[in-house]
Amino acid sequence: MSAFLRPAASEEDPETSGRYRPVTSQFAIAPPVSVVIPAMNEAENLPYVFKTLPGWIHEVVLVDGNSTDDTVRVARDLYPDVKVVEQLGKGKGDALITGFAACSGEIIVMVDADGSADGGEIVSYVSALVGGADFAKGSRFANGGGTDDMTLIRRLGNRVLTSMVNHKFGARYTDLCYGYNAFWKRCLDEIALDCAGFEVETLMNIRVVKAGLRVQEIPSHEFVRIHGTSNLRAVRDGLRVLKVILRERGTGRRPRHRRATLAIAPAANRGEVS
Repeated sequence: MSAFLRPAASEEDPETSGRYRPVTSQFAIAPPVSVVIPAMNEAENLPYVFKTLPGWIHEVVLVDGNSTDDTVRVARDLYPDVKVVEQLGKGKGDALITGFAACSGEIIVMVDADGSADGGEIVSYVSALVGGADFAKGSRFANGGGTDDMTLIRRLGNRVLTSMVNHKFGARYTDLCYGYNAFWKRCLDEIALDCAGFEVETLMNIRVVKAGLRVQEIPSHEFVRIHGTSNLRAVRDGLRVLKVILRERGTGRRPRHRRATLAIAPAANRGEVS
């Protein structure tokens, strides 16, 4: 596996110019990175989303949830090479599963289409993965993270549900219901996603722990949705998350040849997850 960073090569270097994507002036990355964006009627927000995406990513996969506005046209105008995939089912989980299947990169990054995520943070997620993690999990509550878009009831609910997952599955998460994550595509074979709604993030977080995958939390800042209203419903979706937790507690841990290890963050402001 070509999972490593190396000093960035000069553009004039014919030996390496086609093999590595420059990330900074000091480093370049070999594994291709796919960014999956599930979107339904997000035409007004997409300019903000695409503006923050780094130029070194391999591809953008936009999963269109039967939008009735100009979401697809705007995406193609902003990013001519965007890979548009039509969602046949319903729900965020279904959209993400559809997008994951369409990715050709070795690393997959999940980004919401409402403008709440900063694409500039992708480098931190990818760095964690090439540094040895299997799953880079965004956290609004790790040191260095934050949120401008969380009501009191959602904050309390997230805290309670996070504590339940930590207690029942032996994790040390600081955030549970957050959709900004990244992982090696090969991990999909081990977590076998099978839910359609907003609870998909919780299911992923639980199954990576049960599969013994190495997880590293990445401090992330969530901004307020720029345009439109969210389809998230705190009570309804909170109950769906709770149902997933209880269901997963009753299923066994999947066998794995290697034992899960803690991916230590290089800086003290990153949360640790076992």
